[in-house]
Amino acid sequence: MADETKEAAGGKKPVVPAAKARLRKRYEDQVMPALMQEFGIKNKMAVPRLTKVCLNMGFGKAGAEGNSKFVEQCVNDMTTIAGQKAVVTIATKSISNFKLRENMKVGCRVTLRGPRMYEFLDRLLNVAIPRIRDFRGVSPRSFDGRGNYSMGLQEQTVFPEIDPDKADVVHGMDVTICTTAKSDDQARALLRHMGMPFRER
Repeated sequence: MADETKEAAGGKKPVVPAAKARLRKRYEDQVMPALMQEFGIKNKMAVPRLTKVCLNMGFGKAGAEGNSKFVEQCVNDMTTIAGQKAVVTIATKSISNFKLRENMKVGCRVTLRGPRMYEFLDRLLNVAIPRIRDFRGVSPRSFDGRGNYSMGLQEQTVFPEIDPDKADVVHGMDVTICTTAKSDDQARALLRHMGMPFRER
C-alpha cells in the first residue's frame, strides 16, 4: 500500500504486467512439447518458433495515378488490422515499362513481432480465415524452402475491425510468417499445431 501511495503521489501509474497472448501460451504449453516429440528434439531452444509476421500491400494503378484517397484508405486499413502504424513504401528507381517513377508510393507494409505478432495471428487463424467465402483451406506448399510461409488475402473485410459498409474499395494483402524452422516440414508442423487450416494436397 505504501508503494502504491508513493506512486500515486508521484503521479506515476503502477506497472501492470501485460497478459500473455493466448496463442503464445498455447505454443508454450501444447505446440512445443508436440514438436519435440514429433521431431525428436531434446533442447527446447531448438524447437521451431515464430519470429515475425510481415504484412504487405501494393497500391497498383491507384499509386501510379496518384489516387491519394485510395492510398490513405489502404494505409488506414492496414494500421487498423495490424494494430501498428503502416509504413508507405517508395519506389527507389524509375521503370518506364511499368509506368513507375522514382519516389512514387507503391505500397505499404507492417512488421509485427512479440505480443502483437501472436495477437494478430490469433485473429487471422480464428476469426479472419473462417470468414473467407468458399474457404477450403490454405495451400500447404507456399513455403520458401527456409521455413517461411506466405499467403494472400483478397479482401481486407475478412477482418472484423474493417466495416464493409465504410470500405469504399476492396483490396487484399500478403501475409508472410517467418519461423526459425530448418525445413519446410518443421514449419508446416509448427503452423499446423498453431491452428493453420491447411487443405489436403
